Amino acid sequence: MYYGVISLWLILKQINNKAGKVISYRIWASDGYNGNGGQRLKSKTWKVPTDMTEKQAAKEVERIAIQFEDEVKNGVVGSQRNLKLSDFIPMYLDVKKDILAPRTYETYTKICSNLILPLLGHIKLVDIKPAHVQQFIKYIQNNNNTKPSPSTIKRKLAVLQSVLHQAVKLGLIQTNPANAERLTMPKVITPKVEIFTKQEAIEMLSCLEDEPLQYKAIVYLAIMSGAREGELTALKFSDVDFINNRITIERAAYKLKGEPIATKPPKDNDVRTVKIDEYTIDLIRQLKVEKERERLRLGTAWEGDEWLFTTWNGSIMHPATPSHWFREFLKRHGLKHRKFHALRHTSATLQLLGGVNIKQVSGRLGHADLRVTNQYLHCLSEADEVAANVLQEMLITKIEKKDDTKDNTHQFEEINEEIS
Repeated sequence: MYYGVISLWLILKQINNKAGKVISYRIWASDGYNGNGGQRLKSKTWKVPTDMTEKQAAKEVERIAIQFEDEVKNGVVGSQRNLKLSDFIPMYLDVKKDILAPRTYETYTKICSNLILPLLGHIKLVDIKPAHVQQFIKYIQNNNNTKPSPSTIKRKLAVLQSVLHQAVKLGLIQTNPANAERLTMPKVITPKVEIFTKQEAIEMLSCLEDEPLQYKAIVYLAIMSGAREGELTALKFSDVDFINNRITIERAAYKLKGEPIATKPPKDNDVRTVKIDEYTIDLIRQLKVEKERERLRLGTAWEGDEWLFTTWNGSIMHPATPSHWFREFLKRHGLKHRKFHALRHTSATLQLLGGVNIKQVSGRLGHADLRVTNQYLHCLSEADEVAANVLQEMLITKIEKKDDTKDNTHQFEEINEEIS
């Protein structure tokens, strides 16, 4: 007997055993009409679990039927419906290879291979539920030698979210079971932006006088341009406009394990030209003379290609070298530890403190989204609080002290009158 017609495109038939108990349902769904005007039907059978009542089964089969109808309409049937996550991930990585930055792609590949595939690869895409993803989160939390931070967990989950989002875009699943609103996540505390205060920056720059010229130049460039470490190490002298005091940032250096240093377009493909102060431009002029002198001295051993920042033989500097050098430099001079990337944060914050428009600052930093630049605004509020305290110390406190002196003088006058 037919159980009923759910819609014009969806039909159910219940199948009973000899005792009259419903043991399964046959579901038909249509994905349109054929050339003769008849419906193209696809079907599936759903067996009723033995622990379900007839009423529960009737409700559940309607849900399954509607889901099946959606799958038929979107072409997710047959072999596609049986597609496991382990089958889909190579397809996903192939799509992302030319989209993600090389180092990001390398990280995504490792997380897929070492984490997602072992834990969830055996499950069919259409069967992955939020409960599976929640277990994935729990595994990351509890199965590590060092307890991962909430931000680390979030970064690894982001890869799984991206994989399943791609499956949604391709019509392989209807919704993303890893959407954040469907999960319970550990609370992520937004890290405080690390900067040099104006006074700290002045002190740090003054310590550069006896350092190698190329390191002095790269620190000044970092704080004056706000460029990223990889963008700085990928600069060539041809990127410098010595007449108009500008540099063009059109590439970034990166290093993958087992491969030579390579370059790529800047983050978000944001090629930009920024104005630089005369002092920093003069440092680059001196550096160019120094590199030319070294090239002549080394002759055929020189492997340079106009790079500003190089190894001993002119080849491009490793993009992590400035960070390593900067850490030791701060330690040698007894300065508070800051990451090299703090120079970029400092550049942004000092510009904003100086009254530069946030949109201009965003353009100099190469931010594709103005909201990213907004992270520096809290530094301004902290600086504003410091400024208020300074003004209070300079003005209000002195006025109060002056008033106290007046009161004391008045009291002395009263005492003198009594004595008289």
